[in-house]
Amino acid sequence: MPPVPQRIALLAFPGIRAFDVSVITEVWGTDRTERGVPAFDLRRVAADPAPVPIRGGLTLTPDRGLTWLNRLTGTDLIVVPGLDDHLTSAPEPVLDALRSAHARGTTIAALCGGAFALAQAGLLDGRRAITHWGLVDLFRAHYPLVSVEPDALFIEDGNIWTAAGTAAGIDLCLHLVRTAHGSEAAATVARSMVTAPFRTGTQAQFIEHPTPRADRDADALASVREYALRHLHEPLTVTDLATRAGMSARSFARHFTAATGTTPLRWLLDQRIAAAQKLLERTDLPMPEVARRAGFGSEVTMRQHFASRLTTSPRAYRASFTGGSSPIAR
Repeated sequence: MPPVPQRIALLAFPGIRAFDVSVITEVWGTDRTERGVPAFDLRRVAADPAPVPIRGGLTLTPDRGLTWLNRLTGTDLIVVPGLDDHLTSAPEPVLDALRSAHARGTTIAALCGGAFALAQAGLLDGRRAITHWGLVDLFRAHYPLVSVEPDALFIEDGNIWTAAGTAAGIDLCLHLVRTAHGSEAAATVARSMVTAPFRTGTQAQFIEHPTPRADRDADALASVREYALRHLHEPLTVTDLATRAGMSARSFARHFTAATGTTPLRWLLDQRIAAAQKLLERTDLPMPEVARRAGFGSEVTMRQHFASRLTTSPRAYRASFTGGSSPIAR
C-alpha cells in the first residue's frame, strides 16, 4: 500500500504575492513520482471559496476551506505566501486558523513578508524570525516582541519557519522537502526547477555590495569549490584551498565570503554534511565508512557536527528515512 502523501496547505487570502504562490505550487504541486519524488497533496486553502485576487490581474481559485486545516487526519504543513502590503491585516478567520493549527503542532512556514501574517496572529511573539532584509526595520517597529535575525536565509523556532525575501522562499521550500523526504528528493525537485538544491551563506551577501573582483579571482574560487567537492574524502583545510587558488589564506577567506556569503570552513562543513546525508539515505555503509567518504575522518566527529547543525545523530537521520518516519510528515 503506497504511503499517504504529505498534506500541504497553501494559505490564500487577498494580498498574497504571485511569485510565492508559484514557488509553492512548483515545489509541491508538480507530480515528480516517476523521478522518485514522493507524491504530495497540495491544496489551496482559503476562508472564502471565491477566487482570491493577486496583483497583476491574476486570481487564485481555492479548492478547500479553512476547515481542511482542522480535519481529523490533520494537515502536515501550512505555507503562507509573502504579501504585497505588509501592514494590511490578514482576515481574522485566517489568523484564527493559523493559531489553531499551531496549537495542534502543525508545521507552519512563511515566505518573505508572509512573516507579517504570522506576527499578526501572535505566533512569533518571543520567537526568532526573519523576513526580507528591506522589511526588517518595518517588522521590528510593528512587532517588537519578535526577535528578528536579519542575516538568515531561513530559520525555525517552535515548528514555525520564516524565510528572507523572494528566492529565499525557494530555499526554504526545498529545505522542507529535504527535511521530510531526504536530500535526493529535494535535489530532484531543485534540478527540475533549474536551481541549486541549497545555498550556503546568509542574507548579508545580498545586502552588501562587495568590491568587484577580477575575473581571475572569480574563476579561481569556482575552480577551488569544484575541486573541493571532488575531494571531500580528503583532509582538506582552508589553507589547502587558498594555496590551490593562488592566494594567501586571509585573502582567500575574504574573497570567498564576499562571493558566497559564508566562510570557507563553514562551506566545507556544509558540503561534508550534505555528502553524509546522501550516503546515509542511499547506502547501507557502516558509519565509519560514511564518515570517511564525507571527509569527517571519524564517526565521532561526524556525530558531533550532525548534533550541532542538524540536532540529530547520523543513526537517527538514517532511521528516519529507512524506517519511514519523518520530522514533518506525520
